[in-house]
Parts: sequence; structure tokens; C-alpha cells
Amino acid sequence: MTVITRFAPSPTGHLHIGHACAAIFAFDAARAAGGRFLLRIENIDASRCRPEFEVAILANLAWLGLLWEEPVRRQSDHFADYRAALARLESLGVLYPCFCTRADIQREIAASPAAPHGPDGPLYPGTCRHLGTAERAQRMAAGEAYALRLDVEKALAGLPAPLTFHDASHGTIAAEPRQFGDVVLARKETPASYHLSVTVDDHLQGVSLVTRGEDLLPATHVHRLLQALLGYAVPDYRHHRLLLDKHGQRFAKRNRSVTLRSLRESGVTAAEIRRRVGL
Repeated sequence: MTVITRFAPSPTGHLHIGHACAAIFAFDAARAAGGRFLLRIENIDASRCRPEFEVAILANLAWLGLLWEEPVRRQSDHFADYRAALARLESLGVLYPCFCTRADIQREIAASPAAPHGPDGPLYPGTCRHLGTAERAQRMAAGEAYALRLDVEKALAGLPAPLTFHDASHGTIAAEPRQFGDVVLARKETPASYHLSVTVDDHLQGVSLVTRGEDLLPATHVHRLLQALLGYAVPDYRHHRLLLDKHGQRFAKRNRSVTLRSLRESGVTAAEIRRRVGL
């Protein structure tokens, strides 16, 4: 099977040296296997994504010497794909509308000292999960804002066997999507969450090896559940180490000194970037 990898940045700022590490890692993995390297622009969040950052992404990746297949997939051009996936999940009865605001959720969590926590913090308490069909329909018809959440327990109950996935560094891992609770899969302002869009995109693009930072390893548990529900093939994974600054912190786009743009303008070469990131 042809190895297909991808690099999928969001155009919300200039790429930094940590992004270079991830992009080069994915590119090298495909090249070593005689496979294909794809570029995807994750620009669903229209409030934060800007065209000039997308242009800069292409310029800096080209400067690094990376070659990718055309056309580049831009998420904003494929909302129909995410709607189709949501419709499939809805037909399985594993979605429900959540009318809670962020403030509502924070108040309920604060009132429950024993509220369970996951990788991203306190879990959604399931307030809207128990609403009746009639009340849901009435509130939606009234125009109340809502998000679509995945009913994790119902989703898992409908699966025939425990879920697993394979990571090159950690071996076979048992998927435990409960650790994230009932995640949001879509909102009015963002028609697909990261969890849904990345799962759908990787499937439609035929990605067979997902390479990304180890900070995203927990999210793979949710993606594995979505793959099972949507009938998708399961790719292999390789979660690589994160590149950290001298203080042991992850690099951030707001730190201009480590953006590829600033490094390039200061005379740093692409070969030096490879040496700096250990690749």
C-alpha cells in the first residue's frame, strides 16, 4: 500500500520552527517509503484564518524544499463533506443538540466539585443529553443557538468490539474516547470541529500514515471512534516528539523570533532549519 502522509496547518499566523519540524517529518516519512506527501489548509475558523497567512505557509514550505501534490485541500471548500458525515452520525442516533453556553457549562462544573476531567480539562456534564425529542425540536425551531455533540456512550454501545489503533512509538493502543466526554462536532460558526474535520479529511484524502506531535495523541482516541462510526479505514499513526524552547515550552505563533518568516529574513538557511529540528 502506498504511504500517504500530510501536513495540515491553520492559517492563523506565521509558521514557526515547530511547524517546520512537523512538516519535514511528514515529508521525510513519505519520501522514505516512496509515497506521497499532501498539504491541507485547515481554515474552517473564518474568524481567525487569514489569506495572507495561507500565502506565507506555501512560501515557507517551498523554502524548506518540501514538495506536495496539487491541488491543496482547503477545508472551507468542503463543508458538504462534513455535513454528509454529520448526517451519517445523526442517522445512527449518536448526535444531540446542546444549547448550553460556555458560561452555563462553567457554572454547572463549578457546582460539582467532583466533575470528571479529561485531557482538555473538565468534561461536559451532559446537561442536554437528557432532553426529550419534543423539547429539542421546540428549542431548535425557536432559533436557539446550539452545538452538535457526540453521545459517546451511545456510540460505543453500538460497536461490536473494543477499538484500537497502532502508533509507531507506542504500539497497539486501546482507544478510550470516554476521556473526552461528549465532544462537540459542529457549531453554527464552525460547521465541523477539529475532531470531525480531520477524520473526514484524512479518509477522503486516503492518508495512510498520520504523523503529528505527541500532544495530539489523546485526540486520536476520539478520531478512532469516529472512524468506526463512519466506516472509515484506520490509518497508522506516528506521534513524534514536540520541539520545545529553552524554557521547555512549546513554540507559539505569537513568538515572532521563531517564525519561519523571521528566521528566513535573518539569513537562516533551510538546511540550518533541518539541523535545528534534529531532522
